[in-house]
Amino acid sequence: MDRLLQKLKKRGHDLVSLPYKKIEFTKNEESDNLLNDLERYPHAFVIGCLMDRQIRANRAWLIPYKIKKILNGFKIQDLYQLKLSDVREIFKKNAFHRLNEDMAKIFYLAIEKIQHKYNGNASEIWENNPSSATIVRKFLEFHGSGPKISTMAANTLYRDFKIPMKDCYSIDISPDRHVDRVFKRIGFAHKNDKRETIIYIARDLNPKYPGIFDLSCYEIGANWCKPKNPICGNCYLFQLCPRHI
Repeated sequence: MDRLLQKLKKRGHDLVSLPYKKIEFTKNEESDNLLNDLERYPHAFVIGCLMDRQIRANRAWLIPYKIKKILNGFKIQDLYQLKLSDVREIFKKNAFHRLNEDMAKIFYLAIEKIQHKYNGNASEIWENNPSSATIVRKFLEFHGSGPKISTMAANTLYRDFKIPMKDCYSIDISPDRHVDRVFKRIGFAHKNDKRETIIYIARDLNPKYPGIFDLSCYEIGANWCKPKNPICGNCYLFQLCPRHI
């Protein structure tokens, strides 16, 4: 089990150590260009994070780009001019989300907070080498953002965008269906453990950076450790995994 843990941690660190490469949030080139442009449109990334719930991720992350096309721009100053009724109408008319009423309010209040608290520059959330706890806390302050979205945002900034932070203690794992399945099959978690329990298991296994397991376990779950007919022989953990299937 210790060898399995070390191998999984090594894969996680290898993924973190890769140089920055444009993140494919949606696999739509123009949309991904917007979401990756933290210099001019850092608020697009924040909005994408807040939209990412209860629908497929690529559909949620497309919302900033779709609004940009409707408004013919995505400058924070222009978004700030929108009334809540305007945002609700845009979401309702275009059926962006299964929770259009809620997401319109979340979008509107996020723009308000970025404009008022961060001087219209969302990158102030992660500037000046903050602690991971600071970034998670700042995301939690957005209406509609919970621990899962906030830690996912912090992990994406650190792991993928290479944003420097003082530590990674508060970057938890985000146990989606793939991570949940892998943790249980390799024996880190029990069959009936809740996803909240998996968060604490990851903290116990790697206190300095619990989220190190996030992408490596997602990778295994999405590519090989499938719900049915897993392709165990292709997985790099094959020789060590107890395969609790």
